[in-house]
Amino acid sequence: MNDPPDTRSRIVSAAADLFYGEGIRAVSVDAIAERAGVTKRTLYYHFDSKDQLVAAYLSERDQPNLKLFQNWYRRAEGDAEKGVRIIFAQLAKAANNRKWNGCGFLRTAAELANMPGHPAILVARTHKKRVEGWLSGALSAAGYQAADDLARQVMLLLDGAFALVLMHRDPAYMLAAGEAAATLLRAAASRQT
Repeated sequence: MNDPPDTRSRIVSAAADLFYGEGIRAVSVDAIAERAGVTKRTLYYHFDSKDQLVAAYLSERDQPNLKLFQNWYRRAEGDAEKGVRIIFAQLAKAANNRKWNGCGFLRTAAELANMPGHPAILVARTHKKRVEGWLSGALSAAGYQAADDLARQVMLLLDGAFALVLMHRDPAYMLAAGEAAATLLRAAASRQT
């Protein structure tokens, strides 16, 4: 089969738009092929199954999402408390967009909760651990002891806020979680002195 090199990317992009907008189970392979402008046969040439395509959709989001968090955090220029608060504030801002549908990793994991070995669940788990690991490293570099524990607590606030903002359509939950994260960091810093 002689496809242009961007065919796979077009398929993943079409799948990403549909999966994020409508959900994994609501979207058919036929709809993805149509959106990508390819035949179903071409889609299956690039991906053995819909499961593989769902995993590819999340894999494509992994590094861009992590880099976005890192860029937001860097705006604080070394102030970890401010950096974490900025991440939550930027997510609250994003949640004001009518097309915002929460965290694609969490939504996919929720849809596939009865399939813990699904390749997309593994990608989602890896992504969340990667974000947590980066955050732990950033907090450690900022001088926090027990950075692993703090990073895990911030992740709990972050993912809890994603769920509540999606449920209530109120970005104030994200801002409140950011304040709670800043309070955690302040308390941890005061215990170290």
